[in-house]
Amino acid sequence: MSLAIKPLPEDADALRSFAADLQAELVRKDIEINARDAEIHAKTLHIEKLKMQLAVLRRARFGRSSEKLDRDIEQLELLIGELEEEAAESDARAAADPAGQNNLANPSRARPRKPAVRMKLPDHLPRETVTHEPACTCPGCGGTVFSRIGQDQREVLEYVPSSFKVIQHVRPKLSCRACETIVQAPMPSLPIERGRPGPGLLAHVAVSKYCDHTPLHRQAVIYAREGVELDRATLADWMGQAVFLLAPLAEAIGRHVRGGGVLHADDTTVPVLSPGLGKTKTGRLWVAVRDERPWGSEVPPAAFYRYSADRKAIHAEALLGTCRGFLHADGYAGFNRLYQPTTPAGDPALVEVACWSHVRRKFFDVHHATASPIALEALQQIATLFAIESSVNGHAPERRRTAREEHARPLLDRLKAFLETSLTQISGKSALAQAIRYALSRWKALVRYLTDGRLEMTNNAAERAMRPPVLGRKNYLFCGSDAGGQRAACIYTIIESAKMNGRNPQAYLTDILGRIADHPINKIDALLPWLWTQ
Repeated sequence: MSLAIKPLPEDADALRSFAADLQAELVRKDIEINARDAEIHAKTLHIEKLKMQLAVLRRARFGRSSEKLDRDIEQLELLIGELEEEAAESDARAAADPAGQNNLANPSRARPRKPAVRMKLPDHLPRETVTHEPACTCPGCGGTVFSRIGQDQREVLEYVPSSFKVIQHVRPKLSCRACETIVQAPMPSLPIERGRPGPGLLAHVAVSKYCDHTPLHRQAVIYAREGVELDRATLADWMGQAVFLLAPLAEAIGRHVRGGGVLHADDTTVPVLSPGLGKTKTGRLWVAVRDERPWGSEVPPAAFYRYSADRKAIHAEALLGTCRGFLHADGYAGFNRLYQPTTPAGDPALVEVACWSHVRRKFFDVHHATASPIALEALQQIATLFAIESSVNGHAPERRRTAREEHARPLLDRLKAFLETSLTQISGKSALAQAIRYALSRWKALVRYLTDGRLEMTNNAAERAMRPPVLGRKNYLFCGSDAGGQRAACIYTIIESAKMNGRNPQAYLTDILGRIADHPINKIDALLPWLWTQ
């Protein structure tokens, strides 16, 4: 079918009228197209938010602690951030064009958004008052005498960039006129006696590297922008001397951790540069955690890290060999000697408590790969156990034990029977069979948390303590040497223990580094994070 083309009018007025109608039609079409684009943009933003919520809920339900899922969530958050920035930019353009001259091409962006609910600014932040006085002459009558009837006040959050300053320590020399004795105040103690960094700068470098995961060479670039040239070698020298001062404090934290009757332990890989070869080898960073908050204890929580060049069992024994009580850990064989009887009565030094998060993760991986209904059923039953555990978190040990006996033990009995039956119905070489055998082979250690209200269902406390080193590992790429790994363990011990006790690592380290050089070594416990107040 051919389309009839309407001939253009020959009359000038009719032609102008036709052009105006055509222009109006084009504007209307542009408005419709841009309105649809805006609707698609809004729906895209909503979809991405739902995807992130789904990822978080999926992890909460099945307990998958995988770096891949964490990366997915980070990518979604970045995408949502970009979309929200774009929406905010469009709103700003609309606000700058109240007459709507530029909104014909994008009318939907001119629609008012629901005002955001702003939280109160923190009370602890310092306040700076800027008073804006009005003109001294009345615009209505020209009068110059005014009475204050009130004021409007609005708080704006501002950021003051970190900056350097030079502190000059001046010590006047005085001579006694009677006997000519010279009197002079002693020089205050400095963390590095012959160096120039103050305690605040040393603390900042340490926190930036081990808490904010900024390597020293990147810090050097940041400081250069402030006009202060501090090369990487200088910063590294400062960190080495700071660790020398802080090592006794880290060991004091270690004594506190290992004195607990319920501990969590874990380890992770650390790439370490192999001298002379230009390659990296794999070291290990170990952590022991004492955290008794889940059962309402007021004992301060803390984490103690140690580095080793390999994963031999002797390093696990060096970390935990003096401990007595219960140990939450994964199935690493290096811990096995710690579970062996050490008394005539056959009691071990440490009693193993296995981690349900590891079991859950294995079933999640199987279900994710194969959509196995058996794996899904196991996940759902395990999720019910975690729900019971959440309901007693923070309660006294006896209440936790009683609730577990009443609600969790019957479910565990059914779960064990289900796994044993399922194992006979599937291939023994399948990934699902491996997951089931992993759970059944550790069943006694997995259900041990039922017997004592101080025990946890998971080893998540240790896994949380390993997150900062893992993040740092992504940024550092490798440690420079085994000694570098040992320095990292010392600083991680202090910073993470401070964070667990609600202390600001920067403020805490600044104060400690300013005092520790002259502090009596036999009173080092007075500097522990939980005893420190700002």
